[in-house]
Amino acid sequence: MTIQKRVSKKGVVSYLIRVSVGYNKNGRQIMKSMTYKPEKSMKPKAVEKELNRQAVLFEEKAKQDYEQQLKREAEQQEQEENEIAYAKKTITFKELADEWLALQEVSKELKPSSLLRMKDCRERTYKAIGNILVSKLSYRKVQAFITSLGMQGVNKKTGKGLSQKTQKHYLTFISDVMLYAKKCGYVDNNPCKDITFTKSERKEKDIYSLAEAKAVLNLIDEKAPTDYKLFFNLLAYTGMRRGEALGLEYNDIDFSNSVLTIKRTSNYRKGFGVYTDTPKTETSYRSLYIQPKIIELIKQLQAEQQEQSNKCGDLWVQSDRLFVTWCGKPMHPNTPYTWLQRFCERENVSFKGLHSFRHFVATQAIASGVDVKAVSAMLGHSQTSTTLNIYAHAVQQTNKTALSSVANLLETA
Repeated sequence: MTIQKRVSKKGVVSYLIRVSVGYNKNGRQIMKSMTYKPEKSMKPKAVEKELNRQAVLFEEKAKQDYEQQLKREAEQQEQEENEIAYAKKTITFKELADEWLALQEVSKELKPSSLLRMKDCRERTYKAIGNILVSKLSYRKVQAFITSLGMQGVNKKTGKGLSQKTQKHYLTFISDVMLYAKKCGYVDNNPCKDITFTKSERKEKDIYSLAEAKAVLNLIDEKAPTDYKLFFNLLAYTGMRRGEALGLEYNDIDFSNSVLTIKRTSNYRKGFGVYTDTPKTETSYRSLYIQPKIIELIKQLQAEQQEQSNKCGDLWVQSDRLFVTWCGKPMHPNTPYTWLQRFCERENVSFKGLHSFRHFVATQAIASGVDVKAVSAMLGHSQTSTTLNIYAHAVQQTNKTALSSVANLLETA
């Protein structure tokens, strides 16, 4: 115990009493303190006597309080340990997964699209490992489930196994739940580490050639209504993703500088409907230069929608989106695909889907000698390696052309 006399600037005397109540787990002394202010009328001996009495009482109380605190902490720890022990014997993967998903709904830590994807993983996952105790879920059981996803017939639409990408979605779901289990103290380790995936057959990308892209766009420019004319020209001129284009609003367009900024996406999920989400990655938030042709189409569409709004009156929904239905509601994300498919069939031209326009932009840019890093930024890829992996053939062809040019210079007399 220590007692320190203090005198303020105004001459007021007080005493700081400090006592030790024990040591913490790191061996550091735990100190408690109080201040005693004697009455001005008290004589020095009376002050000394009262000060000693206050110090003894404080030390007794401080130690008693600390002992009570330790007792409460021990009881709380015992209760938590009992709860964890009980949970290890009773909580199944399904129960904890549902608890974790409910937490994500409230915390909003996951993007809406990511949360929906996690929910889509429930049926197969619960059927395979849902009734297994979280504490008993082993690496071997997780591996067996992931391996089963790659087996023939799992994908009811194709009759094949699920793709590696989809297998990874399932593993992410399980792993996130098990990380939550680890935080809760139900497991010591996450059994999802170093899981092996079944290799799926890689489908060659069906990409529009320059001639095919020109043919399709010429027909669209000639025969399509303004909204579809703008939509497909945007895809072909910028390489935007479908959801990014559908999420565009007029305030995203800088008409004076011919620049559009991608800030959101418009998506659809069965059972959930059409919803707005953030772009895929941080680098997907980007600004893109747009050609004068695109600017003129945007202005034309805006004028047409203003006219349609006047016709609809109170039925018109003001969303500020570029691509909307007859009454102003955001266009369904599946609508452009269906429209283009029918259009190509009617005009007897090749239909290669919507994403093919994105691949077309990337391959043509690389073939024209644009730096891969610049192409990656334009596409909104999170890493340049993503662009290199997806468009390896185009990069190799560019390398071949460049190196052949060097060889010609070296070999020319």
